[in-house]
Amino acid sequence: MTKPSPFRYFKTSPEIIRLAVMMYVRFPLSLRNVKDLLHERGIDVSHETVRFWWNRFGPMFAAEIRRNRANRKRAHSNWQWHLDEVFVKINGETHYLWRAVDHEDEVLESYVTKRRDCKAALKLLRKSMKRYGNPEIIVTDKLRSYGAAMKVIGNASRQETGLWQKNRAENSYLPFRRRERAMLRFRRMRSLQKFVAIHSSIHKHFN
Repeated sequence: MTKPSPFRYFKTSPEIIRLAVMMYVRFPLSLRNVKDLLHERGIDVSHETVRFWWNRFGPMFAAEIRRNRANRKRAHSNWQWHLDEVFVKINGETHYLWRAVDHEDEVLESYVTKRRDCKAALKLLRKSMKRYGNPEIIVTDKLRSYGAAMKVIGNASRQETGLWQKNRAENSYLPFRRRERAMLRFRRMRSLQKFVAIHSSIHKHFN
């Protein structure tokens, strides 16, 4: 049985919808910026339409990219991950954005938590390993939560720590920080989690 098209109830072509979503995620643009750029190309839509497309199709496009990436990555057995976490403010409250990055600077997994503990590190590792398998080396900083989480999983021997070794993971946050400033920061943890999951998949897809 043929799977119905997710665009079947929309008058706008799928190519235009995909373009609008990709522009919004890939570049530090507001919804109104995307609307203006589309208008210059003869496409007249409101910024609320762009918001609806982003919420409806952004996760779908990101999931498609992640599936293709996971199938490709599983073919490589000798590769390493870099894990790191940064502070993110949501309504003045500190949260933590955790990331797993591979040796090619591709973000494998992003996860937002309120705490910086073993439980959060363990969830990041399990989510990443479920999708991409086991890496040969996992590079982290000296946060004890990583060591405790890796002992639970049973791959503590694969952990490497060092002052400069995790620069790859730290640099992966730069596009997100630019996007965060353009969006005037985030107001809800759920919105942040949704955005980082989509942004991490789509942004590197074009680099």
